[in-house]
Amino acid sequence: MLHTPRRRLRAVLLAAASATLVAATLPEPTALGIGDRLFPELGNPGYDVIAYDIALAYRGANDVPLDAVTTIDAMAGRRLERVNLDFTHGTVRSVRVNGAPAEFASAGEDLVVRPATALAAGSRMEIAVEHTSDPRGPASAGGWVRTGDGLVMANQADAAHRVFPCNDHPSDKAYFTFRVTAPEDVTVVANGRRVSRTDRGTDAAWVYRTGQPMATELAQVAIGRSAVVERRGPHGLPVRDVVPAADRDALEPWLAKTPAQMEWMERKVGRYPFETYGLLVADADTGFELETQTLSLFERSLFTASAHPDWYVDSVMVHELAHQWFGNSVSPLTWSDLWLNEGHATWYEAVYAEERAGQSLVDRMRQAYRLSDGWRAAGGPPAAPSPPAPGEKLSLFRPVVYDGSALVLYALRQTIGADAFERLEREWVAVHKDSTAGTEDFTQLASRVAGRDLDGFFHGWLHGTRTPPMPGHPDWRSETPQGRGAR
Repeated sequence: MLHTPRRRLRAVLLAAASATLVAATLPEPTALGIGDRLFPELGNPGYDVIAYDIALAYRGANDVPLDAVTTIDAMAGRRLERVNLDFTHGTVRSVRVNGAPAEFASAGEDLVVRPATALAAGSRMEIAVEHTSDPRGPASAGGWVRTGDGLVMANQADAAHRVFPCNDHPSDKAYFTFRVTAPEDVTVVANGRRVSRTDRGTDAAWVYRTGQPMATELAQVAIGRSAVVERRGPHGLPVRDVVPAADRDALEPWLAKTPAQMEWMERKVGRYPFETYGLLVADADTGFELETQTLSLFERSLFTASAHPDWYVDSVMVHELAHQWFGNSVSPLTWSDLWLNEGHATWYEAVYAEERAGQSLVDRMRQAYRLSDGWRAAGGPPAAPSPPAPGEKLSLFRPVVYDGSALVLYALRQTIGADAFERLEREWVAVHKDSTAGTEDFTQLASRVAGRDLDGFFHGWLHGTRTPPMPGHPDWRSETPQGRGAR
């Protein structure tokens, strides 16, 4: 195997989902899932993806479907007469499995493939899908986002399969290669390091490859009239920023901050986990910033408008940078583990704002505590969030998984002490580097580092409908959801 992501819970979910297939008589193609509580139709049973090779042809217009070939290298976990892939919002032209033509059909948001010959358990399989990748549609749906001069991706939480066929769940991380052909005057940048750029008449062919496995929701391909600004970060790490060419000089003061921010994060949690980093500044109004692996996506307006003070923009930059450790290198085992991503990124955002701009961490946590019961009532507790609203997948990203989850980390530090907390943070990202991990993994590691059982602490803080008393701050009160009292 090329990588060793954790599979404990995934194996249980796959076993449950596989029971829906009957080998004797094949039913009609059916959409499957691995049983994620929040996104039950995401992921597919019976195989583990090792690598994706995604070829895209961009013709210079961001409202025209791209021609694409996605090749999936995977290992069959059991005998497979059918293979389900997550894919929608594109046209499939052909499918080949191990070089032979295969039958295929759509079922919901699944592409169901029937190989000419059943795949044996433990066998390697290569699935090549010739398809289109359609950038048209509302930006709120995710996948491709049209910018002022091209395209970028925003696949979180469940939209990678609007761009390419995949096993669209973070528990199945894989290596990625991107091969993009575009007009020669267009710049293409993707996750990982650039392998080559080759002129082909009036076009150019770009190849990028990741050095570490990646969740599908973190994939990024940026196509546009962009400038690539290069510099060095800690230990000589290549830092490349991708910005609208016309804004290169205006954005330079912001871009120049990244190396020092990386050094700050390394002092907190250890060495940066990937082969490169940088900012992707897009001329688009997304309403969010996004931690796509090695190339974090930002709205241009965050830096060019005057809506926020400088310290706030700095802290948002650190938030997305922190995700490279928390969420990218260590990816969530299920989407209910989202608090581990966003809680940690918010925590380091807040600590940075305090250390560099004098923005009180205690004041921020006191305010979060005051609102915490209301957040829990509206969206569930941090480790058991309510499902997103129908048709509004981004509604999963609510205050309880941001400041509400950073509040859990603050309470934990209050309970075990700053030294133990810092050891825990470093061990967490070291033990689970390039892998997946969940809430139980974190709580067990915390108990081991603290030298005592913390199950009672975590049960209330992560799963309780009401916020427990804050250690060290008996005077803190949380408003009731109705706002008619406090405790």
